[in-house]
Amino acid sequence: MPHSSPAADDAPKTPVVGKGRATPTRAEREAANRRPLVADTKEARAAAKADLQARRERARVGMENGDDRYLPARDRGPQRRWVRDYVDAGWLISEWLMASMLLVILLSLVNIPAVQLWAMVGLWAFMLLAVADMVLLSMRVKKKAAARFGAERRERGLGWYAAMRSLQMRFMRLPKPQVKRGQYPA
Repeated sequence: MPHSSPAADDAPKTPVVGKGRATPTRAEREAANRRPLVADTKEARAAAKADLQARRERARVGMENGDDRYLPARDRGPQRRWVRDYVDAGWLISEWLMASMLLVILLSLVNIPAVQLWAMVGLWAFMLLAVADMVLLSMRVKKKAAARFGAERRERGLGWYAAMRSLQMRFMRLPKPQVKRGQYPA
């Protein structure tokens, strides 16, 4: 261990004036303060991406299962859930409209004018049946919802909601059907 001399210990201390270092220039201070607003490291980006993907997956699964927290406003609430279950329980003509349109497109590729004409006539007839089915469904839903929830408490737009859901093929509906065919809600 080095031993200090007594003369160095007895020397008077000179007080330091100011802060003891040079004042930094403005450019030095700006350079010290400059940093990205968002961490731009590979790990931070990967973590943020994984977190976003996990949240989106939870939302997708929640929406498919009909969890009200993840549904858009138009699908939330007990009355909308009841309408979804009512529509999903039934066999409806209107849900086959898209399939019939696809069939007509395929038949229109046949180079026989009579086949093309009758395919279009058949499509128009099917569309009229589907619209009639949707109107009747809308009236039934409004009547049954008024009986179940009370006429004054029934939400507006339930008939339209039922009609639009009935247009979608069952496997394409979102939220996914929660009931089997024939299991009408109470």
